[in-house]
Amino acid sequence: MAAQKGKDLLVKIDDGTGVFVTIAGLRTRRLSLNADTVDATDAESVGRWRELLGGAGVRRASLAGNGVFKDQASDALVRQVFFDGEIRNWQIVIPDFGVIAGPFQISSLDWRGEHASEIT
Repeated sequence: MAAQKGKDLLVKIDDGTGVFVTIAGLRTRRLSLNADTVDATDAESVGRWRELLGGAGVRRASLAGNGVFKDQASDALVRQVFFDGEIRNWQIVIPDFGVIAGPFQISSLDWRGEHASEIT
């Protein structure tokens, strides 16, 4: 597979009507997938080596992004979803891979402004 442009990785949120809107102004986007292991080692484990129980761990997905504050409808939606503590459906569009979708809750929302720069 050829290299993909980072700008083509999109993060979208359900606007409440089943329509997914792209989050405006994002310069960086990150999707992390993790899975915990379950240690099933006991006194009879062969050679006293650690044994893992396949398929038993908890899986997690997290999204992160940074960008320029655009004061667009998607910014207002993200802000409102955060303050309401709402869990919304999101889509992460990965070029030539597919779409990963599911319910997410915003657990952190930051704004930063430097004197000679844009609000991020």
